[in-house]
Amino acid sequence: METSKPLVIDLFSGCGGLGLGAELAGFHSLAAVDVDKDLQSAYNLNFPLTQTINTDLALVTPSMWKNILNGKRIDGIIGGPPCQGFSRIGLRKTDDPRNALLSQYFRQVRELKPRFFLMENVEGLLDEKNKPVLDAALNLIPGNYHVVGPLKVNALDCGAATSRKRVVIIGIDSSSMDRISEQEIVASLVKRPVSVREAISDIPSPKEGELRSSELFSWARYKKVSLSEYALKMRAMPPKGLGSKLSLERLVHGEISGVINTKHTQPVIERFSETRPGETEHVSRYPRLSWGGHCPTLRAGTGSDKGSFQAMRPIHPSEPRVITVREAARLQGFPDWFLFHPTIWHSFRMIGNSVSPLMSHHLMSIIAEKLERRAAA
Repeated sequence: METSKPLVIDLFSGCGGLGLGAELAGFHSLAAVDVDKDLQSAYNLNFPLTQTINTDLALVTPSMWKNILNGKRIDGIIGGPPCQGFSRIGLRKTDDPRNALLSQYFRQVRELKPRFFLMENVEGLLDEKNKPVLDAALNLIPGNYHVVGPLKVNALDCGAATSRKRVVIIGIDSSSMDRISEQEIVASLVKRPVSVREAISDIPSPKEGELRSSELFSWARYKKVSLSEYALKMRAMPPKGLGSKLSLERLVHGEISGVINTKHTQPVIERFSETRPGETEHVSRYPRLSWGGHCPTLRAGTGSDKGSFQAMRPIHPSEPRVITVREAARLQGFPDWFLFHPTIWHSFRMIGNSVSPLMSHHLMSIIAEKLERRAAA
């Protein structure tokens, strides 16, 4: 597809949190690269005009890029290299082989020479023990880039309903677009956090017998309640070129995916019932959401290669169950047309691994404005 939109490549794309924010800010994701086929399956569904490349980024050669780009000039590279080795939760191994992927990201910047890049990662990247890895990666950035960061950005400050602090590094080739300052980004982060009530009160409950749960993606109809501005935004249809035909057809009829029930034993239901909103259940250590508060950071859990450990899933504010996939997606800032995976497991991995699309949209809009100013000059 030919487009006049500025083009980006999405590295370590996962399901597409960064890519979605870029698209909503006026960019087009030309290609997305990720080694995890399950996580990337959502990119195929939701970005039908993007070329998805399921491979290890280290194996993508200059000649492969030449074929992928087909003569097109890339405006930007976005991506979040795997962060488990830098995370403050889990094993946090300094010799985790995934840590080397940070440098692999910047090697692609050197190869493709975009007008800008945006890289995000976890806060732990800035810890003293990770400084050698970060410094080695930053040393790969060509000298023509004006680098902003590393700086910390919280999704709450970008209009999301969940706290998710990320480290962001932005590079601008000031010969081809206007620079961005750190102060400019920090000053823009004044959006009011969205409450859990505003985010999910219209999402249907996954009650047995009311769902066609045997259907792929588990569909259900919206609740009939007063809608917040946030909910209305999440219900909106996507721009042309985004979304799967299946999801868009169901959304027109008031149906959304991911409303699938997680089965709990009776003792678990009783413990969840006894946990007050805003408190943590003492056995599972799951926090119970409160309608007036916001959601703590949603985490991914691990893939089968790392033991298939399930991450914490918050308890619903007024029902004795963990939140559904669609509720998690709403809290993270994914619109209702966005499809994840037929299984709860991979859907939560997708959401927990992703950047909030609201954070991505916020940052990419600032970059888009700089591109437009230079084009108009």
